[in-house]
Amino acid sequence: MTQANGDPARGTVYLVLAGALVAVSFAAVFIRLADAPAPVVALYRLAIATLVLLPATLRARAGTPLRGRAAWLTALSGLALAVHFGTWIQSLSYTTIAASVTLATTTPLWTALLAWFVFGATPTLSVMIGMTVAIAGAAVIGFGDLSGGTNPVLGDALAVCAAAAAAVYFLIGREVMRGGVSLPAYVGTVYGWAALWLAPLPLLTGTPYWGYPLESLGWIVLLALVPQVLGHTGLNFSARHLGATVTATAVLGEPIGSGVLAAIVFGEVPSAMILLGALLVLLGVTLVVRSGEPVPRGSRRSRRGDDPVGAARTQT
Repeated sequence: MTQANGDPARGTVYLVLAGALVAVSFAAVFIRLADAPAPVVALYRLAIATLVLLPATLRARAGTPLRGRAAWLTALSGLALAVHFGTWIQSLSYTTIAASVTLATTTPLWTALLAWFVFGATPTLSVMIGMTVAIAGAAVIGFGDLSGGTNPVLGDALAVCAAAAAAVYFLIGREVMRGGVSLPAYVGTVYGWAALWLAPLPLLTGTPYWGYPLESLGWIVLLALVPQVLGHTGLNFSARHLGATVTATAVLGEPIGSGVLAAIVFGEVPSAMILLGALLVLLGVTLVVRSGEPVPRGSRRSRRGDDPVGAARTQT
């Protein structure tokens, strides 16, 4: 259904957002079920998504080609996205799904910090409070996760690195799209670059590129189609019509969905400490997201919807 101005009905957009949240919540579960090395899972996930989106990407790039600065920035953004998926997927081998997904959801915090240090966008008091609360929550998760997973400290650290890399990916993408490149042209291209950056990783780590069971490959295909293509496409659609801040706040429900699925599929019930830490992290991130974009020194507040903190949705 559409409104008189041609935009989809608000109820339809919320329905798409709900479906997208369910889709991205399956990512961690599919990765665990694939039972394959992280470099291979990350590479296959992005390569399959790139191929699926290729027709739409080519059509979009015909209208908004990537040239010059936009081209090399997109390649750099692909590197950040490759680091994000490589570290986050690896983190699931060492720590619990609840801890990993919650810490990976802190991307808006890192976006605010990078905007502060790189662009001089001084954070507001509510952003500073949100950061403090979220850091306290991450510390609680760290202490409460010491008995979860094979190496929870390493797993939690990798999840935090994934969140920071996603912030870099988002900020660069925002710069590219501000230059006139359309979202479909950028997303399809950056997925391809991320796959290229990941391509040598199995070789460097001594991991076979093929020879995995069909069951593992099936879960990886589902990972690429459901959380990546359907989930992230739905989130981008929602952000366009509801605003980045609303969408980013809604995505904070992903750790809940992933945690419930992990409990059902793997019997992985988070401890009280992890639940408390997750609550603090999500509360802190909510404060940051709701504060909107910090204002860079010497500039006026950006237009509505141009919100790097709010739009820094989790890329899991």
